[in-house]
Amino acid sequence: MVLKTFGWSFAVTALGLVAAVLFGGWTAFGIVAILSVLEISLSFDNAVVNAGILKKMNAFWQKIFLTIGILIAVFGMRLVFPVVIVAVSASMGPIEAVDLALSDKDRYQELVTDAHPAIAAFGGMFLLMIFLDFIFEDRDIKWLGWLERPLAKLGKIDMLSVCIALVVLLISALTFATNAHQHGGAHVDKAETVLLSGIAGLITYMIVGGLSGYFEDKLEEEEEHEHEEEEKARAEGKPVSAVALAGKAAFFMFLYLEVLDASFSFDGVIGAFAITNDIVLMALGLGIGAMYVRSLTVYLVRQGTLDEYVYLEHGAHYAIGALAMILLVTIQYEIHELITGSIGVILIGWSFWSSVRRNRALAAAEGKAEASDEKTEVSSGV
Repeated sequence: MVLKTFGWSFAVTALGLVAAVLFGGWTAFGIVAILSVLEISLSFDNAVVNAGILKKMNAFWQKIFLTIGILIAVFGMRLVFPVVIVAVSASMGPIEAVDLALSDKDRYQELVTDAHPAIAAFGGMFLLMIFLDFIFEDRDIKWLGWLERPLAKLGKIDMLSVCIALVVLLISALTFATNAHQHGGAHVDKAETVLLSGIAGLITYMIVGGLSGYFEDKLEEEEEHEHEEEEKARAEGKPVSAVALAGKAAFFMFLYLEVLDASFSFDGVIGAFAITNDIVLMALGLGIGAMYVRSLTVYLVRQGTLDEYVYLEHGAHYAIGALAMILLVTIQYEIHELITGSIGVILIGWSFWSSVRRNRALAAAEGKAEASDEKTEVSSGV
């Protein structure tokens, strides 16, 4: 099972490390290895959240996620995205941006760093909306009940998450963006850029997430209708319309996953510049890490890990909330990648341990109930 799920990741790791040695020797090998570990540590919460969405898809769309999806994740976000940032921010063509990335790495890094406030605002708002919509939803299973119960009651207020997100964005723009540093120590007002980028992130979440949720709801309605029809006349089979609708629902969930992955990758791409400004080594290292995140997502789905460890999804969403706030703070202040990665790992580890304790408590209670039933039967027999 492990080899089947992670086989492509192992293969890409081997090829990537060999390519690194051929490109820049053993120093490049070490840099690529470090970047791979960085990407995996920063994106573990991404895998958990992805698994919660991917488990709703059939085997076909899971395969699409691992094929076409990985091309988008590795080549799109880890290779093309940094070039696009430079091309847009410096008003140059894509070919010029690629040439700059390969010939003048310091200038390239400077341009990407200058574009960071816009990137952080977009990604921060998208991730913040995911977190807010999660904690404001009334769920049967609650991890931190003392916090989640009152938040679920507040969540009944229409558009509360959007209002809070806009307030956070406004505060971030006024607090951080007006004092954002450029290279050389000069202050520059980035408030307008941050506001526009943050609103773009909010709109993107509402469009993609809204379409995904709409088609998912329609799919559930069709499945219920189909079940009723089958009860009446099993011989007729499934209606064709249900199959077509399932495709729409899966497509928009796939699109939602890709935008989600893009938002998660922002911190990894920006953080990679603390290690190297070589776009080739960056693409190799982050690409290897992205492969493991994808494989881990599928592994969690196929093993039913989220169903067994019910608080994992909660921990991952709290990690998303923390990452969203960190991205917004990094508009002005630098935060080490070790801190960013550690917060996610700690929250997910805590939620995993809470799930284990819950399972043990349920098993113990079930054992006591069975023992009590056996005693009752024995007493009745006597």
